[in-house]
Amino acid sequence: MKKGERSVLNENEVAQYVREAVNTYFTDLDGEDPSCAVYDMVINCVEKPLIETVLDHAGGNQTRAAELLGLNRNTLRKKIQAHKIKS
Repeated sequence: MKKGERSVLNENEVAQYVREAVNTYFTDLDGEDPSCAVYDMVINCVEKPLIETVLDHAGGNQTRAAELLGLNRNTLRKKIQAHKIKS
């Protein structure tokens, strides 16, 4: 993507990326059981970059980022601490 271009992903595209990544994960396991809870693994992998990107978009303003994410500001702060995101 060139600088200045906007990338707009709709819900179906994001879901497709997640499906592909999880399918690849299971393929790579080659029949073995996962070493961790798959749900927690995926949420942790997605949540951190989502919060970082929205915080960046909000110019570091946690109140605005919480609004954009549809979260309570205190919930966002807990997630920032849990993911060790530098704000």
